[in-house]
Amino acid sequence: MRALFLIFFQIYLVQCQNTSKPFSYIGKKHWGVSLAAPSNVIDHKPFEKIKSIGTSSITLMPYAFLPKNEAQIRFSYDSTKHQQWWGETPEGIRKCIDLAHSQSLEVMIKPHLWIAGGEFTGNLDFENTQKWELFERSYLAYILFFAQIAEEKHISGFCIGTELANHVKKRPEFWLKLIVEIRNIYHGKLTYAENWDKYAKVPFWNKLDFIGVDAYFPLSSKKDPDLNTIKNAWKEHAEALKYQSGKWQKPILFTEIGYRSNDNALEKPWETDYSKPINEELQARAYQAFFEQINHEPWFAGAYIWKWETGTHHMGEYKDSFTPQNKLAEKVIERNFKK
Repeated sequence: MRALFLIFFQIYLVQCQNTSKPFSYIGKKHWGVSLAAPSNVIDHKPFEKIKSIGTSSITLMPYAFLPKNEAQIRFSYDSTKHQQWWGETPEGIRKCIDLAHSQSLEVMIKPHLWIAGGEFTGNLDFENTQKWELFERSYLAYILFFAQIAEEKHISGFCIGTELANHVKKRPEFWLKLIVEIRNIYHGKLTYAENWDKYAKVPFWNKLDFIGVDAYFPLSSKKDPDLNTIKNAWKEHAEALKYQSGKWQKPILFTEIGYRSNDNALEKPWETDYSKPINEELQARAYQAFFEQINHEPWFAGAYIWKWETGTHHMGEYKDSFTPQNKLAEKVIERNFKK
């Protein structure tokens, strides 16, 4: 009898671990675009266009760079040196914030790391503690520099990192320290942007305001799936997202979501593949399925479209197939943002 009781008790514990109390977000939805950093000085016109499609918020993404076989990241803290695109420099970030605020757009700063050779940031690793600590000192300085700008400019959101799963797994204590350091400087909302397949393994969501997900969920291996196929593919992902939201009692923010305007764009949405035939209809359909299937979810706090260009060199030329600008997808986004 005792053995039977222990078996049932263990089953009960497992069930408890696999259920969570539903969470409902009651704040304002973030309908945003991820702004590609302009290479040169821009004026108010791109922000007027962004506002005109119903956008409420933008992300600004200053990149830092990790050279090959090094552990210290590089970033130009001095705007006068212009070693980076203007929109990534302190001067450019501050100016873009002012231009966004002039259009009543909220802003989130979302720093990104670029590893030499295009290595995926989620695999970042070092062979010894000394190199990890060198990397972390430079990363801390980089993040706190922009947290100070975020506080100075009174922006609404700040992202503490983007897709650094291996670092989070191996050295979570660094991230807990980082969050404390940021909150000592910046008093707005915080999130962290983790990839679609690793967000459930982040151990510090309880220390942040939003669970940030770069939502490149695979939805179909078909060349040109229909709307219902795409919507049905979201259901499993939505259940997993609901569980994590309930587990942590936090809203989920799609810190990135995007689709290429090509055939097979939903098989591996995170890939940049320019070899496939152009398919504007699929890109538009993918966004429509997302809005129809996810927008009503109580845990959902909004999304940032990847990505939005500020110049004219990408317009209509498909040099960047992710952008929805001047494509069918732009109208779908506008219609749903304005609802």
